[in-house]
This record gives sequence, C-alpha cells and structure tokens, in this order.
Amino acid sequence: MTTFAELGVDQDIVDVLAARGIVDAFPIQEQTIPLGLPGQDIIGQAKTGTGKTFGFGIPVVQRLGLDPAPGVKALIVVPTRELCVQVYEDMDMLTSGRSTSVVAIYGGKAYEGQIDQLKAGAQIVVGTPGRLIDLNNQRLLDLSHATEVVLDEADKMLDLGFLPDIEKIFSKVPAIRHTQLFSATMPGPIVALARRFMTNPIHIRATDPDEGLTQANIKHLVYRAHSLDKDEVIARILQAEGRGKTVVFTRTKRAAQKLVDELSDRGFNAGAVHGDMSQEARERSMAAFKAGKKDVLIATDVAARGIDVDDVTHVINHTIPDDDKTYLHRAGRTGRAGKTGIAVTFVDWDDLHKWALINRALEFGKPEPVETYSSSPHLYEDLDIPAGTKGRIATAPKTQTVRTQQPARATDAAAEGETTAGTSRRRRRRSSGSREERVGATFAADAPAENGAHDTASGTTDRGAEGAGTHDGGGREHHDGKPAPRRRRRRRPSAGGAPAAS
Repeated sequence: MTTFAELGVDQDIVDVLAARGIVDAFPIQEQTIPLGLPGQDIIGQAKTGTGKTFGFGIPVVQRLGLDPAPGVKALIVVPTRELCVQVYEDMDMLTSGRSTSVVAIYGGKAYEGQIDQLKAGAQIVVGTPGRLIDLNNQRLLDLSHATEVVLDEADKMLDLGFLPDIEKIFSKVPAIRHTQLFSATMPGPIVALARRFMTNPIHIRATDPDEGLTQANIKHLVYRAHSLDKDEVIARILQAEGRGKTVVFTRTKRAAQKLVDELSDRGFNAGAVHGDMSQEARERSMAAFKAGKKDVLIATDVAARGIDVDDVTHVINHTIPDDDKTYLHRAGRTGRAGKTGIAVTFVDWDDLHKWALINRALEFGKPEPVETYSSSPHLYEDLDIPAGTKGRIATAPKTQTVRTQQPARATDAAAEGETTAGTSRRRRRRSSGSREERVGATFAADAPAENGAHDTASGTTDRGAEGAGTHDGGGREHHDGKPAPRRRRRRRPSAGGAPAAS
C-alpha cells in the first residue's frame, strides 16, 4: 500500500487524514492523485465504495493552494442530495487545515443560508445540477472562475436525465480548466460527454483483472421469497450473528414507509430515507444512522449513492433492482473501505426475468434463486442466524383504554341523588322500607304509603298520599315519571295563547 505522503500530498492534508485513521491510499487514489495534482484531465472508473471522493478531492484542494482568493474556484457536481452532503463533508474535512471554504448547494433547503455562504466567498461548491443552474440564473452563483470541475457519479446523472443540465453548466465555466469525471460504470453517452468537454483525458480503471464485476469482499445471496413472508425473513436476518448497520432497499416510497412501520412495531430501531420525506427529515434520518442511533435504514434508490458508512455489514434488496448497475450501487453500500459485507436479494416470482438479466450481466452463475421462507434451514445457515430466532424482538405496546371523567356537576348531582334539568335518564331510587328498585312510572298509583316515603329538605312527604306523586315541592324530582306541568307550560307555551302585547 502507498501512503498519501508518498503520493505528493501536502502535509496538512496528510495530517488531517491521519487524524481520521486514513494513512494508505486505495488503488483508485494511487492512480488518480499523481495525475490530478499537475492538472491532467481524468476519467476515473472504479467500483463504488473504493475511495473515489478523495481521488478527486485531494487534487482539487491542493491545486487551489493554502489561501485561495474569495470566489468560486472549484465546482463538484453530484446527482443526488444525499451524495452532495456526503461529498461536502469529505471536502470540508480535507480543507480543515486551510482557509478554503466549502459550500453545499442542493434543493430542498432554504436559499438564504447557501446564498450567504456564496457571498462570504466560498471557494469550493458541491452541488446538484438543478439548484446550481437556478442560482446561476439568478446571478447569485458565478462560475466564470471555476477552473476545477468534477463530475461525480456521472452514470447516475445520465439515468436521472441531467445531461442537458451538465452541458448548460459546462457552458458557464471557463474553457481552460481542469476537469475530472468519475463513475462506477461508463456507458456510451458518458464517454461522448467526456470527449466533448475534456482535453486529452486519461481513462483509469482501478480494478483487479482477476476480479469479477462485483467486489470480491461482498457475499451475494439470492432468494426467491414470497411477498407476504419478506418482512418476517428480514426481521430474522436482522438478528444474525455479527450484524452491524443494515440498509434495506425498496422499489417505492410507500413500501419503504410501510417496512419502517413494520420493523419498528417488531422492536427494531429503523429509520427511512425516501422522496416523500422533507429534506430535513432525510438528513436527520441519515445522521442518526451514521451516528449509530438507528442501525437499520430503509431507503429507495434515491439514497443508493449517498450512503457512505464504513460499518454497514448487510444490504438487503427487499425488491429486486431494475438493472445490474442499480444492483452494483445498492450492494456497494456494504463492503466499503476494504471491509467485508453481505448482500441479500429477494426475487418475487414475477421478477424472475429481471433476475435473469442481472445474473447474466454480472456473471453470478445463479440462474435459479433458491425458494426460501422464514423457516427455511438454509436461511439460518447462510446468514448465521441463531436457531429458534423469531421475527419479533419486542411485543407491540398494548392499547390502553382511555377513560373519560364525568363533569364535576354531574358527579356531584349523582352523589346527592339529584338529576340536572333536561336529563332524559331516570335515576333508580331505592325505597327506604324495601330492597326493590322502582323507577318513574313503575310506581303503582295505589302503592303503599310506607314504601313511598321520601325525605325532602323540609321534612317527610308520603308518596302515596293524594296529589303527592307529581312534585315533591322542593324542586328535586318527579316521582311519577311525568314532567311537572308548570315546567312544561314554561318551555312550550300553547299556540293558542294570548298574543304578545305590541
């Protein structure tokens, strides 16, 4: 292995990298840094997770000098917001020992903070095409002095339809410049773009000729699974021995959110990154995943190139990717920086034709995925899952019954044996002389007087006496179940009554 100091990197950058435990350069860095430092145009092609960011970042920072003048001198264009944040953090680390300032320009965030940093004289801009063009059209971003231009993940820009935007950006930068283009794959349109906008570029492939199309340090497992059993299988994989951080990829935003809810209910600490989330929520979820507060991240392909976390041990494809390039980038979230990883892919019965194309393109030699269920013995053996593991590590919280408290007045009235005016319920009263409960009209007209005794505020009234059943005289209750005549007349005056005086 070659150290960065041996490659001619400035000592302050070497010290910053050494403080992070980064001393030796990866193959793509060994080949690109010596060419990039003097200003040679480069096309860098390497598998994802092999250190391309430092491969172009170190030459950019070093060529700008220790104390560059204010104003945009370097432009790094990336396809997605997550990758923009990742590259910004790496560039900010490289410039921590210099006066060079870095700004991230991407959508989903307020303009004001980004504009303030540009006005403050940021020299390096990392951005997505849409926001870059927007600020340039508003004359807030001047690219006329950007002599260092980098296109990162150029093949993803092609997939997202950004090539017209890239051509527009190239028309804004100086004709004489140092241009670097990095990509994991090199389709025809990207080669044509390089020929058009680069000057005598050197094409570097940092791959081992004896190595296959996929990284050798990633173990690839493919299972044919039923859609109704996938959640259970994933929950058991998440309990495998030695599992670290895990990324689960889904095809749709709705499926991602549904899986987050399901795994959270099963007791796993899961977060999500998908297009229906606000940019702030996506960044919070990514930060929690990187910091270890959440160890499972469910994402759509929008995050397949922005997740640069070294300790991801497992990648699970909940739904099969559409093509081999997407598969490589999903699987490339694990096995980064020389570490080992496991990539598990579920293939539905309806998607066997997609797997056939990916298998042929990547030369896996697995034309027929193994039919797998959550109880299959080979699943436990392949992924080192402890015997007897189930798909739930915590029981769902029980729903608590919410009891509503009676209003204070009603409670007091019930305690006193009273009813409020207008209440339709008839309270049962227990007679003082017997244990039978009698309600309203159930009292017989000829009930014995000794069973109808009632205590009032002023004394005792015989309920069986003549005329004593209509009202108790104290305004408390009607014992015969009929409304008091006086109250009825007051509420509903007769239609034939005297007209109101004019």
